[in-house]
Amino acid sequence: MLNNIGLPGLLLIAVVVLVLFGRGKISSLMGEVGKGITAFKKGVKDGSEELEKDASELAKDVTPETEKDKA
Repeated sequence: MLNNIGLPGLLLIAVVVLVLFGRGKISSLMGEVGKGITAFKKGVKDGSEELEKDASELAKDVTPETEKDKA
């Protein structure tokens, strides 16, 4: 069903949405979508930094005790 929507169909849908909701409502909605995407990216970045921090804390010094004394 959705495979045959071409460019004219998409333009018609865009015009209908614009008429129904108005330009102001759509722009505010897109602003909220942008904020959501930004928050998601920030969360992913913070999560990966936290994982790296945990991994570095778990990393152990595996140098034998005899080698540590020589340094």
